[in-house]
Amino acid sequence: MVCEHTNSKGKKYYLHQSGRLMYFSGDPKKGIDLPAGMTIVENQRTGLPMVKKK
Repeated sequence: MVCEHTNSKGKKYYLHQSGRLMYFSGDPKKGIDLPAGMTIVENQRTGLPMVKKK
């Protein structure tokens, strides 16, 4: 199942990976699951989600 996050502004983002880089995009194609030991946090100013270690 693809990792999906809806931010505080109501926009949906999907987790993707390119090499070791993980990023969120509005495109649901080729999304990945949230890796074990990771959590999603949101930038309070911009509303963009980020992945961090627990």
